Amino acid sequence: MAKVLIALVVVVLILLMFGGMYVGAKNQMVTKNETIKSAWAEVDNSLKRRADLIPNLVETVKGIAGQEQAVFGEIARARSTLLSANTPQEKIAANRQLDSSLGRLLAVVENYPQLRSSENFLRLQDELSGTENRIAVARKRYNDSIQDYNTFIGLFPNSIFAGFAGFARNDAYFQASEADRAVPKVNFGQNPAPATPAPATPKQ
Repeated sequence: MAKVLIALVVVVLILLMFGGMYVGAKNQMVTKNETIKSAWAEVDNSLKRRADLIPNLVETVKGIAGQEQAVFGEIARARSTLLSANTPQEKIAANRQLDSSLGRLLAVVENYPQLRSSENFLRLQDELSGTENRIAVARKRYNDSIQDYNTFIGLFPNSIFAGFAGFARNDAYFQASEADRAVPKVNFGQNPAPATPAPATPKQ
């Protein structure tokens, strides 16, 4: 009888120990998951701020480069897709499309010296650049919070507790595509240096 009682006490203690570990791990998972949500909200706010700046930027360009309708239409569609997206994955994909469209718009601007010297355009460009910096900072915080969460639930015994508590790995990292990285960096504050003319070929 005494042995049975001792065994029962041991089992109860083990259950209490694992129960305490489970509760502690679950609480940390909840906290880390909420950190991801908070970090994403910061990214989302920055993306919306940039989306709000784009119509004014496009209208300024239209005033001088009105014939570039294909680029304007592409930006409008990409912006609409971003604003109608719901999940982080959808918004990240839509943002890549918008990045690509903006890159083409900024490349078009290079063909219009009037725009490069327009005070209104330069002001909007500065605001857009500042927003891009905010997005970069917020994106890093968001990715760091996902990495921290994934690392935590991947460790033993948290990996077991995560399954019981309904927590799964989150792979919605915000990463720039190779095409985004290739977008040309344009400095509108300076006029490009004139090209050196090629030497004339002597006539025979």
